[in-house]
Amino acid sequence: MQKINKKLILAVDMHGCPNRCKHCWLGHMPNKNMKKSDDEFIVGFFKPYFNSITYYSWLREPDFTDDYANRWERDNQISINSKPQRFELASFYRLVRDKNYVRFLKSLNVNSVQLTFFGLEKLTDKYVGRTGAFEELLQATEILISNKIAPRWQTFINQENAQEIVELLRLSETLDLRKRCKAFNRDFIFFVHAGSCDGENRKLYDIRINKEDIPKELIAYYNNIDNMYTEAELCSKLKNDNTHFVYHNDKDIVLNISNEFDVYFNFTHMLDNWKIGNLKLNSCEEIIKRILDEDIPALHIARKITVAGLVEKYGDFLSHKIFDSYDYKAYLLNKHIEVMCS
Repeated sequence: MQKINKKLILAVDMHGCPNRCKHCWLGHMPNKNMKKSDDEFIVGFFKPYFNSITYYSWLREPDFTDDYANRWERDNQISINSKPQRFELASFYRLVRDKNYVRFLKSLNVNSVQLTFFGLEKLTDKYVGRTGAFEELLQATEILISNKIAPRWQTFINQENAQEIVELLRLSETLDLRKRCKAFNRDFIFFVHAGSCDGENRKLYDIRINKEDIPKELIAYYNNIDNMYTEAELCSKLKNDNTHFVYHNDKDIVLNISNEFDVYFNFTHMLDNWKIGNLKLNSCEEIIKRILDEDIPALHIARKITVAGLVEKYGDFLSHKIFDSYDYKAYLLNKHIEVMCS
């Protein structure tokens, strides 16, 4: 078989995650340590079919393993013709527990790290799912700045925490984070959004923030606000849309692999209707064919209903909850798939 002329990116849940965040778009999965040799098996499974494979040994919290430095080296070694990248993601859990971790990040030329808040202490701890998370995020902020790495505060807003996000912005100003980062020629970033509406965050639909309820102090920090609409506005815009909302891999193929070897496209949450197969239970040929044909139950359902049909069935023409068009279509599609498969 001629090798596939697309880069394959594998994100594997080898070590789990310390948090149970209520915004997690992947959905909550059990924590389990996979065997060290599992990486070789996984890459070997796909190697005959792809010229370029990038391997990441984390799917949720990066570096959530005691041997994170060796693990990063191993990820690079096992990747084929395409090395993994660092992005702006790191483990705040490890930052406050391991003084060598920030040195490791510096050695990889990490210049900024994203930290996620849901308000002040009580709400952030609640939404991260772990007591002490808020204080750890503040400690992580100080550790990063002390090492000339800029923190990037991401905040998820809803009807419950909107006013606390304002207080969080004021806290960042009190801590003088912008000026302190400028001192080493980096920018402190503070931004707000409601997140997608799949995985765990889909369960928060009822308290998704109304557009008019976003505090005026946060408008300037709201990510892509000019392309955000109320649900009612989107229903009106999309009610005659006869296209189909079907996820598709254009350039690269990105796969999420659970610690039970279940394989999913990096499209949305990791539920059964989105599963491609299992690396231990299905043959290589079967998995590869499903990947290339994008042959999974959820996409079969997506191809049979138009956006207008989704709006007619599930859209709320009176709702002022905020979405961008893409995330709203994804929300409607997942709602339809749930109904069709219940």
